[in-house]
Amino acid sequence: MAIARYPSIVLDCPDPVALAEFYGSMLDWKVEESDPDWAQIRAENGQCLSFQRVNRFVAPDWPSADKPQQMHLDVIVDDLDTAETAVVALGATKHSHQPGTTFRVFLDPAGHPFCICVS
Repeated sequence: MAIARYPSIVLDCPDPVALAEFYGSMLDWKVEESDPDWAQIRAENGQCLSFQRVNRFVAPDWPSADKPQQMHLDVIVDDLDTAETAVVALGATKHSHQPGTTFRVFLDPAGHPFCICVS
């Protein structure tokens, strides 16, 4: 028996509102809550991503293990080129290390790695 409906993933960052707006725009999810220390976006089906302010935040340095990524998001898209153009326009940076052909690695505005992937 499940005790929960779904997980809510919380990302540490220096600016929760800015990161919520970035992911909200990329995923077309509504920014539900926001203040300087916390922001949350939610999909129509109830899934959510949350963002919390961390003073002295240190972004991961992927693929190095010196400051490991610890987790990342894979975002499924229909077309890599179209999605790349869109996420860069939203403020993502394409990472110089691209280890695959069915996905591309980017950094969000706070420096968290995420991938756009075709299924």
